Amino acid sequence: MTDMPDTGPVTAPTTATELRDSILARYDGFSKRLQHVARYVLDHPDDMALQTLTVIAERSATQPSAIVRFAKSLGYTGAGPMQRLLRDSLLANNASLGYGERVHQFTATVDSSVSARGVGALIDEFTEADVLALQNTRATIGQEGLADAVALIHKAQIVHIVGMRRAFPVATYLAYAMPQAGKPTVLIDGVGGLAFQQFRAISAKDLLIAISYHSYAPETVSAVEAACAAGAKILAISDSLASPIAKLATQTLVVRESQVRGFRSLSASLCVAQALVVGVAYEQERGAVRRGRGRSRSPAAVDAS
Repeated sequence: MTDMPDTGPVTAPTTATELRDSILARYDGFSKRLQHVARYVLDHPDDMALQTLTVIAERSATQPSAIVRFAKSLGYTGAGPMQRLLRDSLLANNASLGYGERVHQFTATVDSSVSARGVGALIDEFTEADVLALQNTRATIGQEGLADAVALIHKAQIVHIVGMRRAFPVATYLAYAMPQAGKPTVLIDGVGGLAFQQFRAISAKDLLIAISYHSYAPETVSAVEAACAAGAKILAISDSLASPIAKLATQTLVVRESQVRGFRSLSASLCVAQALVVGVAYEQERGAVRRGRGRSRSPAAVDAS
């Protein structure tokens, strides 16, 4: 059985954006092995651009031959042309050192720090890792991405929020702060086993904000599927464009959290959540002024603490 779907001749993407779109469009048709490679290309483009096949294979827990087959399935003659395309994109964006490489440089020095300096050194490790994740989040989402997400929320009649397991603190923060920005909000928490009844309250005029990270809570995936069936808009906050909630979303904000000693942070996700809340407050205020109702609550009055 071949790894590659039989789709006939394929024209290789010529830009990083075309490459991403091609991977997402063909993702479900890839074998499990090539889906694994596809996720790595989407989630770690800097590694793909800067590292050798041997290093990439080790970091992605796959084989160099699988990476080559993946590149050929997209129309390239091998992995080299795909890597050059990503490298050119990286240089065009003036990124001298990618996020993935900075993380690997950071983690290379982590293991010895506590033994050398004591348990108090943990604060240095965690804060430095979060700084890297926050810098990457700013670059990945960008001002335009945040503005588009705020517009989705502002236009919605009701905002439904779901985030289970590790994502639950982010969901509850949004459910707490969004009403203070003047937006009707419903938290889907599944208490008492009522999650599916809560799904049915989502209408075509509403927006679902879904937060989930690998390995993706089934309840959150079900909520996204229900919102999609209802015709509602979906704003996903996730760690990959290939995640099951991103594939159905109207817009996805990609957030890659830091991980130190097996513990994953939520700092970047909460930063994005706060930016969304304050952005919505500004839009609500501007809307009230345009309608001649005077000033609404100032965004500065939103309790984002």
